[in-house]
Amino acid sequence: MGEWPNQSRVSALSIRQQVEGSLKRLQTDYIDIYQMHHIDRNTPWQEIWQAMEVLVGQGKVLYVGSSNFAGWHIAKAQAAAKARYFLGLVSEQCLYNLKDRMSELEVLPACKDYGLGVIPWSPLAGGLLGGVLQKIKEGRRANKGQQQDIKKYRKQLEAWEKFCKQKGEKPADVALAWLLANPVVTAPIIGPRTMEQLTGSLRALKIRLSKADMQKLDEIWPGPGGEAPEAYAW
Repeated sequence: MGEWPNQSRVSALSIRQQVEGSLKRLQTDYIDIYQMHHIDRNTPWQEIWQAMEVLVGQGKVLYVGSSNFAGWHIAKAQAAAKARYFLGLVSEQCLYNLKDRMSELEVLPACKDYGLGVIPWSPLAGGLLGGVLQKIKEGRRANKGQQQDIKKYRKQLEAWEKFCKQKGEKPADVALAWLLANPVVTAPIIGPRTMEQLTGSLRALKIRLSKADMQKLDEIWPGPGGEAPEAYAW
């Protein structure tokens, strides 16, 4: 965001400057949760936590979270925070949905072990899990990127939408319900454009997926095989 090296990413100066800027733009006194958008491999955790401690002490930030961190990044961050008697991370915002399940290897297990809430982004895989085939039949047009994904995952999408139809539920709602069935997930990040879409998404809270449902979804959208190292070691 700045011209100097320590005015970018999550250096101490950058953290403090960006928080002050956010407070002014948001016209608020404090930020409920301040999430680092990406790991900064060039800034030591001692510097990051020192800056966060100051902001928490001033009451400008209540909690600190991460986004797009690897499992070992979370472990390293928490170890450094513990050494400073600081709470550390309370959440991780990661890519996680039925199609993109890589975080099941190490990120989700790390979050579970350290007590972090998982806030998945792109819970519908960019709209792919929202009934895209049915929407195309109804006359909607998919963008170029989505067209490529549809071509790549068509068989899975056909099986997916058939599964949802048999359950009598909208694909988007089932996709959200699947995420919420995981106790590590706090809440998916949804992007409703209308009040109708928002209230419609609440249906996901009432959908219950049986063991047979979960097994069927694993067949349609296979995960990495579980947690590491079992997923690939044997």
